[in-house]
Amino acid sequence: MAQTSTTRRPASRGPAPDRQSVRSLLVKIVLLGIVDAISVYAAFALVLQDNWVVAIVVLAVTALVNWIYFSRRLIPAKYLTPGLIFLAVFQVFVLLYTGYVGFTNYGTGHNGTKQQAVSSLLASSLQRVEDSPTYPVTVVDRLGELGLLVTDPSTGEAYVGTGDEPLAAVPDAEFEGRKAVSAPGWTSLSFQDVIARTEEITALAVPYSDDPNDGALRTPDGSNAYRYLSTLEFDEQAGSMTNTQTGVVYSDIGTGAFVAEDGSELRPGWQITVGFDNFIRAFTEPSIRGPLVYVTIWTFVFAIASVFLCFALGLLLAITFQNARMRGVKYYRLLLVLPYAFPAFLSILVWKGMMNESFGFINQVIFGGADIPWLTDPSLAKVSAILVNVWLGFPYMFLICTGALQAIPEELTEAATMDGARGWGVFRQIKLPLLLSTTAPVLIASFAFNFNNFNLVYLLNNGGPRDTTTSLPVGHTDLLISMVYKVAFTGQNRDYGLASAFSILIFLIVAAIAVISFSRTKALEEIQR
Repeated sequence: MAQTSTTRRPASRGPAPDRQSVRSLLVKIVLLGIVDAISVYAAFALVLQDNWVVAIVVLAVTALVNWIYFSRRLIPAKYLTPGLIFLAVFQVFVLLYTGYVGFTNYGTGHNGTKQQAVSSLLASSLQRVEDSPTYPVTVVDRLGELGLLVTDPSTGEAYVGTGDEPLAAVPDAEFEGRKAVSAPGWTSLSFQDVIARTEEITALAVPYSDDPNDGALRTPDGSNAYRYLSTLEFDEQAGSMTNTQTGVVYSDIGTGAFVAEDGSELRPGWQITVGFDNFIRAFTEPSIRGPLVYVTIWTFVFAIASVFLCFALGLLLAITFQNARMRGVKYYRLLLVLPYAFPAFLSILVWKGMMNESFGFINQVIFGGADIPWLTDPSLAKVSAILVNVWLGFPYMFLICTGALQAIPEELTEAATMDGARGWGVFRQIKLPLLLSTTAPVLIASFAFNFNNFNLVYLLNNGGPRDTTTSLPVGHTDLLISMVYKVAFTGQNRDYGLASAFSILIFLIVAAIAVISFSRTKALEEIQR
């Protein structure tokens, strides 16, 4: 009987896993892990600052991102999510927050909450109690935050507190003799560290208790502290602040500050919502309305003149170099594009140096040592700003017009010529309408850019010369955008609320002009049909 031999085949184990897909999954896990770690850290930091709403939003967005990138179906969302997040953070949030600030009194003296203002007022008016006991202290640190580890001389118990947290008992403190020298969770500073941070330590005032009227402890040397009481006394029920030395009562009358009967107020105040007060101030207070009006007029003049001159010069050069009989056109075009190729801020600084009244190239070389105040005379400074801006902008218009002219079919020109039209007639009736239809969006964008051309004004002469007739820190060549910057970030009184109101007005002006201009371009488009 013949024996039948059979060959056994190994059991199929399925396809081997794709190494590329495994590697991609690992990279995805690592990147999302980093994002999750940053988000959790940010959420904890926000919770510590009592920003619960923002913390919840951060965690919710993080969870959504994880769900999107671990899903196998949401392919389009994986590409859109990063852009949408950046759009929300850097555009939508900024616009909404600017709009919110425009309806508040946020600015110098009104930066925080009412509780923070009360604490600051009480801390700024502290005076040492004459018969204060001496409290042995050890200066401690927790994640960069200074604190005082205090030993009560009467009970021998240890307490620790910071500038924001009142004294709290420390049952597990370590003592050397009758002085507490360390506490769990805190790092005791060495003598060298105390010397290095003397200024910070002597300025530290630790609240004695939850009641701000109980004063604070301060140390002049880092080893002993003394009791300080404020000359101001806060009445929480009445919402008022009383000067214990003069007896003057400062009340909360809804303006974001404690105000006395004679109109004097205590600073700092606190941030509140003021409705449309910032917009009303902009149009009713003479010290604000006057500069706002002439700065707005100059902004329109600057933007319109810049766009018109850049377009006219660029178009003229484009027409000139379109002549077939001209030789070396490509070299001329290269030279004309150079101002556009150089960084704008460098060109502006070069022009600033050349226009210097005493040492500038223009006065010393071209005008033989004349003292022409290009940047210090109000009228000449405006002319100089427009000239420099035309120098920076005409190469761009030259390129746009060159491309637009080359895109116009020659058949139209030939047909117009056969109908008896001449050079100027062909240009005015055929080429110019087609050119405007093509370049209209560019002109609108150029107007919006020059309307907010902060770099030129700031780098050329910082909006100067200064207008000495107003209390606002504005100059004769300031645009609305640079005026907003100065109101918000320069001077002793920085008014973020008013600056945000100005920003809203700028947005409305530019948006209205853009809408009207784009609607007008529809009439130009009809010419091409």
